[in-house]
Amino acid sequence: MPARRILSLWFPRLAAERLVRLGAAGADAPLAVVREEGQRQVVAALSAAAEAAGVVRGQTLADAMAVCPGLLAQRARPAAEAAFLAALRRWAGQVSPWVAEAPPDGLVADVSGCAHLFGGEAAMIDRLAEDCARFGLTLRCAIADTPGAAWALARHGGGDPAPARSGDAIAQEARATRSKAAPRRRGPGPALPAGARIAPPGRTRTALADLPVAALRIDAAVAEQLSRLGLRRIGDLSGQPRAALARRFGPGLVARLDQALGAAPEPVSPAPPPRAYAARLSLPEPIGLEADIMAGLDRLMARVCARLREAGRGARRLRLEALRTDHATEVVEVGLARPAAEPERMRPLFALKIGGIDAGFGIDRLRLEAVETEPLAPRAPAGHLDATRRAARAPGPEDAVSDLIGRLGARIGLEAITRRHPADSHIPEKTATVLAAAWSEPWGGDWPAAPAPRPLRLWRPEPVAVPDDSAPSTPPARLRWRGRDLTVAAAEGPERIAPEWWLDDPDWRTGPRDYWRVTCAEGDRLWLFYAHGGAMSSGWFCHGAFA
Repeated sequence: MPARRILSLWFPRLAAERLVRLGAAGADAPLAVVREEGQRQVVAALSAAAEAAGVVRGQTLADAMAVCPGLLAQRARPAAEAAFLAALRRWAGQVSPWVAEAPPDGLVADVSGCAHLFGGEAAMIDRLAEDCARFGLTLRCAIADTPGAAWALARHGGGDPAPARSGDAIAQEARATRSKAAPRRRGPGPALPAGARIAPPGRTRTALADLPVAALRIDAAVAEQLSRLGLRRIGDLSGQPRAALARRFGPGLVARLDQALGAAPEPVSPAPPPRAYAARLSLPEPIGLEADIMAGLDRLMARVCARLREAGRGARRLRLEALRTDHATEVVEVGLARPAAEPERMRPLFALKIGGIDAGFGIDRLRLEAVETEPLAPRAPAGHLDATRRAARAPGPEDAVSDLIGRLGARIGLEAITRRHPADSHIPEKTATVLAAAWSEPWGGDWPAAPAPRPLRLWRPEPVAVPDDSAPSTPPARLRWRGRDLTVAAAEGPERIAPEWWLDDPDWRTGPRDYWRVTCAEGDRLWLFYAHGGAMSSGWFCHGAFA
């Protein structure tokens, strides 16, 4: 059985070089990516130019700006960086099907039995390095028998252990002590590609002996304690009693050491590939009639819905691709108001849009994909009698409303269809919240009763002209609104509404309002109010109209 070989890929400038690729800074500009740590902004990643200027990772932004006044600072975007790392994971699949992410800036792959396909391990690393050079990414990689050893060699290979404090470095030991000490090994193996280290099979212990203890993926505090005791290299730890190390520094140190040396298992667990709910139909002869397209769509929907039901998911958005004989593609997308895995819920929506497909000289292939899916509510298992009753049951009111929203959405877009839910506010225009109908449930309770009748139509308050001799305590006998002269026949009120003093609403800076329900001789039923004045002048306004 061939020895297990693990490849570790490290992108030391991943966050900064991602921004350079997006054009946030020039390739030669000093760029730093900072993250929040409590009340401080700390440098998390650097471009090559920033490192050359003397900025180091872990510095505060103020210190980094003092070292390099022209430093460009960008806030870290963990979600975008994770997506970029996921894209690199898919790219690394060219060397092995077993690739996993090592957040925040690394990958690990099991390349056992894969190196000969590229001419050897060094040639495989060269290929990856060439690709990263084209991408504008800095890469350091290593191959060893264990994931821990490969991780350590990629990040710490080729350098001396860093001192834990000033004056504690091995290079500063007394001359007599160094003369009596045994010669130290300076690294295994022959010359390797730049930024790469390869530990020969079976020589993991030798390859790790000269690396600092921090390469074991342990806490910085533990590494500092070990360094102060003179245990600065992994080789110094490998001969120590495990029980004493565990008692003094905890079981985590021993576990990491055993994983790196291969004494404890450490599997590589790649992320499962995203499941695609799609089906394709190749036609023996080109088609162009709507009936033929719908017939092919029926076959595709049956297959896609079967996969959705098997996974316990429902489709929210579907895309139909019609590939023509001239290599052009016609695309039709539909959205559902609630997740569904039944073809009869999807077919009417496609029937509304199939007529817009330009078949050209004919369509020879169809592809249907559920682009967006959501989990379906679990259902209790049913016997034959219950299943028969469910099959015979007519669609309920919720299903009918959802189908109606889906059909309207196919015409004008799901985002244009809204519904209202009650809100906890005494301000008239804030008593309801507007929600997207396709992504919300109907209000299940009773609508809260208002202290007085409210109009169905509201708008922003509009000024109303009244005679100068009108009293603010009663509605005027005559008024002018929207260019019309109206005569007041009846009025009910007043209803006083005060602004929300804890909020600064520009529309309510006129102070308390006295609302009146006014019926005009011309037939208009208006909702007028008198604003007593606050930060703005007082006066009469029209806020809505009754049906």
